[in-house]
This record gives sequence, C-alpha cells and structure tokens, in this order.
Amino acid sequence: MITLDGKRIETAWWGPGPDVAPTLVLLHEGLGCVALWRGFPEKLAAATGFGVFAYSRLGYGTSDPVPLPRPVSYMHDEARDMLGRVLDAAGIRRCILVGHSDGASIAALYAGGVQDFRVRGLALLSPHYFVEAICLDAIAQARTAYETGDLRARLARYHDNVDVAFRGWNGAWLDPAFRAWDITDALAHIRVPVLQLQGLDDPYGTVAQPHIAEEVAYCPVETVLLDAKHAPQFEAPTESLSAITDFAHRIFRVHEP
Repeated sequence: MITLDGKRIETAWWGPGPDVAPTLVLLHEGLGCVALWRGFPEKLAAATGFGVFAYSRLGYGTSDPVPLPRPVSYMHDEARDMLGRVLDAAGIRRCILVGHSDGASIAALYAGGVQDFRVRGLALLSPHYFVEAICLDAIAQARTAYETGDLRARLARYHDNVDVAFRGWNGAWLDPAFRAWDITDALAHIRVPVLQLQGLDDPYGTVAQPHIAEEVAYCPVETVLLDAKHAPQFEAPTESLSAITDFAHRIFRVHEP
C-alpha cells in the first residue's frame, strides 16, 4: 500500500526495481484492479527484463473507496491529480504507461497534459478517446448483468467495495453528459511514441478509436489489430506480449545508455 491524502492505494511490483531497470506501469480498466491483471504482469516482467508496477485506483481492489457518484471527469481527475503522485510514491524513474481501456484513456490524458520526462512511451490496450454507441450499449448490458446476473458476485471476489467499483464506472459512462466525453484533443499533445492494441471484435469500441489517434497525433503511433475482444492481453496473449515487449525494448534502446 501507498497512502495519499490519507487514502490507502493497493500496489504490486514484479521484477527489478526502478533503480535497476525501466518500469512498465499498468493502469487497469474500468472494472479492473491489481488482481485482475492475473498472470500478465509476471509474464511482462519476464519477457522484457523490466520492472512492472501496478496499482488499484481508489474505489477498486483493496484500495480505499471513493464517494459516489463519480463525476464524468473521473479519468481526467485521475490523470491530473493522482497518477503523477503515485509514480512519485513508487519511486518510478523512467517508464512506459501500459493502460487498458479506462487506463489507456488515463495514460493518454496524462501524457497529453503533463510534461513528465519519466514517461518514455504509451502502450494502450483497447483505448477510448471518444464515446461510441457500441460502447454505451455494452455498458448498459453490464448494468443488467450486475443487477440481475452473477457479475456482482464475480467482481466481489476482487473488490472490497464492489458497488463503488461497479457503479462508479457504470454510472459515469451512462450519465447523459458522458456522451460528449472526448479526449482526442489530448492526443495532439502527446510527445512520446504510442503503441495501440485493438481487438477486432471489441464490444466496447471499434477500430475508429485507434484510427483517430493515427490521424490527430504528431507523435509516432503504431497500431496492432488483433483477433480479440476487449482484453487482448488475455484473448491474444502471445501477440500482445510480443508487441509490448518489442515496443518497450525499442523505446529503451533509444533512451538507456
């Protein structure tokens, strides 16, 4: 755990520390947490030789809860108010932000809004840059599964405050004001290379998401389309691990002495 503003934040580390090697910082999805990365961090550390650091945002995993409802700006708030301080507390020296879904959006917002020379690249899995109808439909279906199916019981195995985790995410996305959410302006301000992994059968977003980054970003952008849904790290694990490992090694061949 680390503590910020009196709130406890769950963290985990795999591989070498930040004084020995670069770090891959994992930013989880809207219903994720440290535990829901499963075996991926260990595989990533083994494949790259780098450290891997993950944390559960407030309201998730075993981190302390947050008040509900979450504001529509919650991803902007995380990027502006929390992520840099978490990197400070973890002693991160040079890193790639590896974000999944909401975590990918937070990574893009941070790199596009904060000049942090520790961040050398972004690896974004199933990123959201604007709202698509397909995404809102899937999130509405998730609410039904939570209220009438077994989704709540399954998530409760991983989140101490499961209603905070689910309703904070679900309520914000289904707020009518969220339809105007759009962070493509942040993409034009990113100054580090970006790798995007997008599943071709993603129920939460289409290939229009990575394509908009290719169109508006001035930084180098690589996109890998995969035979996967919303979690390529689990649904196309070999291809995802290979793409991120190759990207990370190329980044740090440039930056490391």
